[in-house]
Parts: sequence; structure tokens; C-alpha cells
Amino acid sequence: MRDFAYHRADDAAGAVALVAADPDARFLGGGTNLVDHLKLGITSPGTLVDVSRLPLDQVEELPDGGLRVGTNVRNSDLAAHPAVRRDFPGVARALLAGASGQIRHQATTGGNLLQRTRCVYFQDVTTPCNKREPGSGCSALEGYGRYNAVLGLSEACVTTHPSDLAVALAAVDATVVVLGPDGERRIPLIDLHRLPGHHPERDTVLEHGDLITAVELPAAAVARNATYRKARDRASYAFALVSVAAGLELEGDVVTDVRIAWGGVAHKPWRALLAEETLRGQVLTEDAVREAAAAELATAAVTAQTAYKVDMVRNLTALALTRLAEGTGR
Repeated sequence: MRDFAYHRADDAAGAVALVAADPDARFLGGGTNLVDHLKLGITSPGTLVDVSRLPLDQVEELPDGGLRVGTNVRNSDLAAHPAVRRDFPGVARALLAGASGQIRHQATTGGNLLQRTRCVYFQDVTTPCNKREPGSGCSALEGYGRYNAVLGLSEACVTTHPSDLAVALAAVDATVVVLGPDGERRIPLIDLHRLPGHHPERDTVLEHGDLITAVELPAAAVARNATYRKARDRASYAFALVSVAAGLELEGDVVTDVRIAWGGVAHKPWRALLAEETLRGQVLTEDAVREAAAAELATAAVTAQTAYKVDMVRNLTALALTRLAEGTGR
């Protein structure tokens, strides 16, 4: 592991200035992903700017019923917060589905959104990987690919985004608050992460020196009747094969509002907007949900290793929404 300089930031603006001025600098929050990468040799920054002690660790209930979550709020604290459990149960479930209790105590809200892929080739510095070393090739195209993407992939990269929280936040129309060298701006969560295209090394639209300071969750009735379901190889401490964040509002049996986001299928949390549009105004049935999901998946690119994901995410979406309709979804 390369030697590096360490600075503990006194305020957010100072942290941004330090990182923006040094192309070789990185922010350090909970460190649950970055420290692993330092050990594996995936990254070797010259400077780490520690933002974990900044006073950005509160959950604020907003006058309109929404929430503002500081970037340093720990995953375990956010999952246990009464307002999150009451108004955003899908977010709470997603947090509890991730990692282990020990890691959730350390991991931060902002850091969770910025964690990088767990593709085995990205983490193995002896293999070609366009995300780790642009232009070197994608070993996952011909190698082990059970976790590969089926939507939005490119010839340069077929990996998926690992965050459970990001999927749940995509389903509730969350907004990310970012402080950069030119001031503060807001980015819809669904626009934060990128599809790989020709530049899979860029996970997000953030520029060097941009610091996530908060995440804002707008109040919505559909977010209160919501859930998160995750299919994985074991019951804990495993990343999603596929996952579904869903919210539902009904008038009788007719869908008045619905939110669907998928994890484990793309380079970013995948908001299933076509499936949502297809379901609104329909009587909610399992067949209707499957047909809506199939419409969203019409452009899926599958291999022998990933074909299972299409059926799995369709079935998991149907299960999530029908259970919500029955009142047993949480």
C-alpha cells in the first residue's frame, strides 16, 4: 500500500477545497469500501481528507414531512430512525438488507451511495478491467458473469452497482445535495449514477472535489406503503443478485401511484419508469405486474449466466407489489 498524507477536515468547504486542489486526493468517510481498495491496490491516493468528523450526522424532519439526511449518518442509525421507519419503510428495509451489523455501524449515507462495484475482476488487479484501468478490456465479458448487468450495459463494462440504499432512494425520488468548488447544487438520485458507455471508470456525474453533504427524501404517500426485497445467495452479508424497491397507492384495486426501482441489473439503480407507467390506472394483479415488468425488460441483454435475472426480477417485483396490496408487504 502506498504512503499517503492524511488531513482531518474542519468544515465541508475546507474539505472540498483540499480535494479540489489536488488531483490525487480523496475523501474518506466511514472507509468501509475505500480502505478495502487501498489494501487490494485498486486505488492509491496521495492524500486522504477525512470528512467523517464533520457535523453532517443528523436526520432532520422537514416542515413538508420530508427528511434531510446528513451524509455522515451511519447506516444503522438511519435504519433505526423513527421517521424513516414510519414514512420510508422501504429505505429502512434496504439498509437492514445490506452488509452486516458491524459494517452498518461504520458505513455512512453518502459513502454507501458512492461504493464501487464488487465485480471480481475489478477487485483483482491482475486481470483486465476498464473500470479500474480504462482501455485494458473487460474480463467479465467472457469470464465469470453471474452478477453481470442485463440492462444499460456496454461492451466496455457489464458490472452492476452494489448499493441497496441507492435502489430504495431511487424509488422515493430522493435528491442528493452536493457541495463543490463552485458551490452547492442538487442532483436527483436517479441521475447521480451513470451507465458505463465508453467510460465505465466514471461511476457518477460528480466531479473531482464534489462532496455529498446530504440526501433529501420528499414526503409522499406512496413512500409510506413501500418495501424492499432482495434475492441473494445467502441470508446476510451478500450482495443482490437482483433487488426491488417498490411503493404502492391504490384506490380500491386500481393503481393510482407506484414506484419501482431495481438493483443488481445495471451499472446504476434502475428506475423502472415504463413499468410504472404501464401499471398506473390498472387493476393490480400479479399478471399485470409481470407484464409491466416484462415491458421494462424488453431491452435486456442476457447471456447463459444472466438469463435467470430477467425471471427473478419480474417475479420479485410481482411479489413486492402484490404483498403491498394485501397489506403484508413490509
